[in-house]
Amino acid sequence: MYSKNIWKDASQEKVNAIMNFCEDYKHFISVGKTERICVKEALKIAESKGFKNLHDVKAANVGDKLYLINKNKNIILFTVGQKPVKEGLRVLGAHIDSPRLDIKQNPLYEKDGFALLDTHYYGGVKKYQWVTLPLAIHGVVCLKDGTTVDIAIGDKESDPVFVISDLLIHLSADQLQKKANEVIAGEDLNVTVGSIPLENEEKDAVKANVAKILKSTYGFEEDDFVSAELEVVPAGRARSCGFDSSMVLGYGHDDRICAYTSLVAQLEAENVKRTAVCLLVDKEEVGSQGATGMHSMFFENFVAEVMECMGDYSALSVKRAMMNSTMLSSDVSAAHDPIYASASSPRNQAEFGKGIVFNKYTGARGKSGCNDANAEYIALIRRIMDDHNVAWQTSELGKVDQGGGGTIAYILANYGMQVIDCGVALHNMHAPFELASKADIYEAKKGYAAFLTYEG
Repeated sequence: MYSKNIWKDASQEKVNAIMNFCEDYKHFISVGKTERICVKEALKIAESKGFKNLHDVKAANVGDKLYLINKNKNIILFTVGQKPVKEGLRVLGAHIDSPRLDIKQNPLYEKDGFALLDTHYYGGVKKYQWVTLPLAIHGVVCLKDGTTVDIAIGDKESDPVFVISDLLIHLSADQLQKKANEVIAGEDLNVTVGSIPLENEEKDAVKANVAKILKSTYGFEEDDFVSAELEVVPAGRARSCGFDSSMVLGYGHDDRICAYTSLVAQLEAENVKRTAVCLLVDKEEVGSQGATGMHSMFFENFVAEVMECMGDYSALSVKRAMMNSTMLSSDVSAAHDPIYASASSPRNQAEFGKGIVFNKYTGARGKSGCNDANAEYIALIRRIMDDHNVAWQTSELGKVDQGGGGTIAYILANYGMQVIDCGVALHNMHAPFELASKADIYEAKKGYAAFLTYEG
């Protein structure tokens, strides 16, 4: 079903299925404001479906459902198939980190009667989009005694929220002459967190009062910021959008929209011929580096561990397993926006309501940094989608000279496996609130499920 509007011919039964599925998705991204929380939520759902920690398993057999967590920021789900693992896996790989503001290690200061937190933006953002919004703070504070304090402030009705101020329009003559990337400086993305001075405190009394509240209410000292991971994100839940409620507006569609649909597809996969894998990773927005990014060896190590539990481990077998695998790099794409049509690639731009999107290559300009899926693999993907009645389309990431972007696809392709980018098209990508079609979200899950279960 190539490039057909899903809503146009949808039965009422299908419309109901789309709407119900997206209610669960809205809950997932409303709760999962950070990669750590996404892992917790994914784990909760997976264990309810019978998945077991690989470390608790001495032997693995066909049909077993296994998971492994890496440093609380990655989770891998593994359903053992009927064919030997070395013959190849079916992999869905998505990332669960999203653009945001990270609180620095020494962030709390007072200036002119306000207490503020200093931040460092994470990933590619338009800085001016983050001012004057209600903001929440989520993350962890790790204390010297080894305990961890979970922080979630700003999303409950009773919670305070936070804000980054902007200059009022009446005094903005100079500011409005600046280029968009200069209107708000990175060092000015400071979060306002208080204005009441502590009684009997002479110096930095407002800061002192905030520090007191942190200790009495949230259980940590100012010095503990140095061993904290605290993320500033938009406050509030994901919402249905439009008079017809056909879309979802929320924070973190990129890429939790593909993470959730991949997760559900993995949980639904039963009696698979080839071993099915869902891989949810961190650090994609900053280059996939580090111990929890896709450049790490944790995925390969996990495959090795599973093969050891099956009595089929060797270094060569692991290499063969990776090389013989096929993967969908489950990541979002850019949808055509009629207001900004000049940025779209004519005849090669995804559209809302036309299904899951395949990007033969991403990269930038002359395909720099892309994974260029070969024609044979694309033909296979076409067959899988059509055989399972999945609505699908192809896209580029806008006009060639406008820029570009990438996913984790090229990293897995380094093993020699077949990989193509595949996900949901968005408006407002990397903005505090992104927009997606409910029909496309539903179809993505269908497409991922079809990929995991096909018998080729």
